Amino acid sequence: MRVVLQRVSEASVTIDSNKVANIGNGFLVLLGIENEDSQEDIDWLCKKIVGMRVFSDANGLMNENITSFNGDIIVVSQFTLHASIKKGNRPSFIKAAKPDVAIPLYKAFIQKLEIELGRPVQTGEFGADMKVALVNDGPVTISMDSKHRE
Repeated sequence: MRVVLQRVSEASVTIDSNKVANIGNGFLVLLGIENEDSQEDIDWLCKKIVGMRVFSDANGLMNENITSFNGDIIVVSQFTLHASIKKGNRPSFIKAAKPDVAIPLYKAFIQKLEIELGRPVQTGEFGADMKVALVNDGPVTISMDSKHRE
């Protein structure tokens, strides 16, 4: 399971001209799911996301996490995070989980993140053509892969 975590001052998701998610300060989480992913991957990533100390404290140092900062989160499914570009110029998405595997894991990820955060998170819509807008704050962008916990 892979995520790209972006600290934002604002972010939104629009589907068919309808804004379905909108936050101010917080995280935009792009989530890619593989066939081999499990609840263990979800648990590890959600704990990391909520514990990530990348928000400024009173001294301007990145010491606050999303809960102490009282920020919000949007989660957007993005199978392209598992693109393979080993051969040619057309990406292969063979490692990305198909919807029958990915949707239950996507829903479990959101549920676990809400438990860790202590409040609801906003989302895009799995499989939809979404327009994601954001203002990356910092910029702070962190990629995490539950299979490579370095």
